[in-house]
Amino acid sequence: MSKNLFSRTNIIWTVLVLVLFALMTLLMQMGIINSYYQSVIFNICINIILAVSLNLIVGICGQFSLGHAGFMAIGAYSAGIITKMIPNYWGMLLGILVGFVISTVAALIVSIPTLRLKGDYLAIATLGFSEIIRICIQNMKITNGAAGLTGIPQLTTWPIFFFCMILAIMICTSFVKSAPGRACIAINDDEIAAEAMGINTTRFKVIAFVVGAILASLAGAIMANYFYVLTPGQFTFNRSIDILVMVVFGGMGSMSASVIAAILIGLLNMYLQQFTDLRMIIYGAALVLMMIFRPQGILGTWEFSLEKLLEKWKARASNKGSRRRYYG
Repeated sequence: MSKNLFSRTNIIWTVLVLVLFALMTLLMQMGIINSYYQSVIFNICINIILAVSLNLIVGICGQFSLGHAGFMAIGAYSAGIITKMIPNYWGMLLGILVGFVISTVAALIVSIPTLRLKGDYLAIATLGFSEIIRICIQNMKITNGAAGLTGIPQLTTWPIFFFCMILAIMICTSFVKSAPGRACIAINDDEIAAEAMGINTTRFKVIAFVVGAILASLAGAIMANYFYVLTPGQFTFNRSIDILVMVVFGGMGSMSASVIAAILIGLLNMYLQQFTDLRMIIYGAALVLMMIFRPQGILGTWEFSLEKLLEKWKARASNKGSRRRYYG
């Protein structure tokens, strides 16, 4: 276990992540990345968490879910309500944990009966569940109804955004490489064959669904503690579609693709904000062209692997060394 933890690949990834964090922090402190661009970067961090967590359900497990906005709303309102009562980091942590618990219970309630469905039927069921959550929030006194919550303490900072984003990516990539992740891939490839091999398909679908729901709740919690205001209108059907678009745009089944797609779409939205009337038209046209010329997404199922890259470099270096010895 310790050998795997301190492997060369993990050490290199750790160094790269720390360098990226230090560079971004330095640029923010120097004012090169101003408050507007910081807001864009923070939104991209939230979208990355949402994209990789939904890709775990849609791309890895093959379950067409449209209920991600509902779990995001649970995390956001849990954190928002509790941090208003306890306006410090302990309150924020408690709000995140409460969101985890409620999201887990809600995910179990919706997943156990609905994950036996497939395709459009599953999408409609999860969409209905998401709308039920939104309507409940809109009619509860503790959430302040349709008016939403205001005055939420701004406790989420750049280190918290970055840490949560890296944590979500690590959880999803580790899950894919684990035994439950391999079972989910087998279910996605051929569910009947997986059942014939003795895989409890419902169990592993539920596990993937719950993990995705918890990460969506985390994204909602850190969003609530940065943007001050929460309204039920932020978690409509369109929000679930936005998250699904990132997954499809990048490539279902690839966490690297989800990260790249979330970054590209975040930057695209930033540059198209000045074209308010044309933004959705350009956005939709880009997606139509993507579906025509690249239906599998930007990267498809290809996953970036630092270990394989190092092996290729090592092989090239050894080939060059052998050639020098041969011609020398």
